[in-house]
Amino acid sequence: MQLPTITRKPYDGNSRKLVIAFDIGTTFSGVSYSILDPGAVPVIHGVTSFPAQENVGGSAKIPSIIYYDKEGQVRAVGSEATEPAFIVQAEDEEFIKVEWFKLHLRPETMKLDFDLDPLPSNKTPVMVFSDFLRYLFECTKAYIQEDTLGKERWPSVQNNIDFILAHPNGWEIVQQAQMRNAAVQAGLVSESESRARVHFVTEGEASLHFCINKKVPFKPDEGVIIVDAGGGTVDTSAYRQSPLGSFEEIVASRCIGQGSAFVGRRAYRYLQEKLKGSRFEEEALNIASEFDAKAKLIFRSAADPVYIKFGTTRVRDLSLDIKGGQLKLVGEVVKSFFEPSIKAVVQAVKEQQKESAIQIKAVFLVGGYSASPWLFLNLHDELTPLGLTVSRPDAHLNKAVADGALSYYLDHFVSVRVPRVTYGTDCATTYDPTNIEHLRRRHLLVTQPTGRQAIPNTFSTILAKGTQVHEEKEFYQEFFRESSIRSSFTSVASDIMAYRGKYTDPRWLDIEPQMFTTLCTIFADVSDAVQLAGMVNGRFYYRAEFKIVLLFGGTETKALISWLDDGKEKRSPATIVFDQTNQLTR
Repeated sequence: MQLPTITRKPYDGNSRKLVIAFDIGTTFSGVSYSILDPGAVPVIHGVTSFPAQENVGGSAKIPSIIYYDKEGQVRAVGSEATEPAFIVQAEDEEFIKVEWFKLHLRPETMKLDFDLDPLPSNKTPVMVFSDFLRYLFECTKAYIQEDTLGKERWPSVQNNIDFILAHPNGWEIVQQAQMRNAAVQAGLVSESESRARVHFVTEGEASLHFCINKKVPFKPDEGVIIVDAGGGTVDTSAYRQSPLGSFEEIVASRCIGQGSAFVGRRAYRYLQEKLKGSRFEEEALNIASEFDAKAKLIFRSAADPVYIKFGTTRVRDLSLDIKGGQLKLVGEVVKSFFEPSIKAVVQAVKEQQKESAIQIKAVFLVGGYSASPWLFLNLHDELTPLGLTVSRPDAHLNKAVADGALSYYLDHFVSVRVPRVTYGTDCATTYDPTNIEHLRRRHLLVTQPTGRQAIPNTFSTILAKGTQVHEEKEFYQEFFRESSIRSSFTSVASDIMAYRGKYTDPRWLDIEPQMFTTLCTIFADVSDAVQLAGMVNGRFYYRAEFKIVLLFGGTETKALISWLDDGKEKRSPATIVFDQTNQLTR
């Protein structure tokens, strides 16, 4: 094994800058930051105290909880929302508790095995995310003023702050747009500056950066899988260190909706059924919360029972295994709460190891859920026979994403990434009567202004799933558009779609239609590319030829349209809009 060389360069900017990384998790959230001074080497700091949590120490995170009143005003957030006095007030005044709000942003393709509690009727997922983000920023601002800069020096950075938002591997351009919108609503940035100052990184890549900074050993000729086990999701990402020292993603990442919160939810379901009809029926949620906070974190043997304290020593009901104010659960029952989660993680690791052309021999676990002895022991026992070593960095595992997101911004170790889906666009293709697939769809024929016949609803791949993509590499597809109305070229549109099915080269949208998802629509003005193409039936028609260019190499997908004007390439920054449709021809 060898340690990656970390040579963080001094900041080369002209003025002081602040960078803040947010890890807004399903159950807990944390923040890291760095103050960039010209000529100085940046250092990563963690926010280690929040309101009502001042004495927690270096692993400080806060619960991802918000309480609203009936008018939709925020009444308490984070640790302040768990204080006994406030909980009494919340019950008396009928405040509305919101948790697990992050999962309301998830893609439709990420299925859950239970229903999320609904949000307040006057709140959207973006609004809740925004309220929580605003609170985190205000806490961070206060912490930095007190711990690092001082109030008198805050003005030196307040107008020069970049934000990094980490998100699960399975989040896509739609979720990134929602999170950026939340940052604008929270007042962190203006709409006009949001694209330049709000950045995204997957939790898997952030965790890799965390491992590198903790001097986890890597072999240049072998791959590793980073398992970021959090509250809502478990993200698995596979990398190798190139001979030049940078890191390359070697297979598509995975995002599994089986984090530690799901273990607690299964415990709650079991307790509801066990206590149903008894005098303890209404205690099910309280007992499940106690299990979540303590027993779940230390469970390590299916042979040993687990005791959950919830009442005084006089509380007992031997028929329900309650004695001395404690409910007893046999180890095999507790094991069943973890089982679906562990099976899903093992399956994801096996798939990545099988798909990789690079030999994978190591698995590193990070994230709050990774601290579970039962998870670690089971992954070790399941994966070791596959030739994999399983280990955890010796550090605060639950701060991996926030610290790693900051390192992503500063160090940028990853140079190659792999898309999880096939990207492309819908279009119409010129009709070919010798093509059997065209003949089957002859009833769908449309006639272009030139008289050309075309088959609509075809899919044109721009980037195939599993392709290794270097950061600066561009992917494009050539198209043309014809119209008898010249002004229509001022707003040429194209859907950017994702395909998640079994085919390596999907061509038709009517095959596996449920596997195609429209991510966004890009609009651009290509009127400069318009040429008079001829006349049909006494009417002039026009034609524009252009390319849709996609950049997938970074952590955020970017799109634009290019065309030739007098032999010189021109490019238009695309306007991205959701839920729009249009079709091009190629």
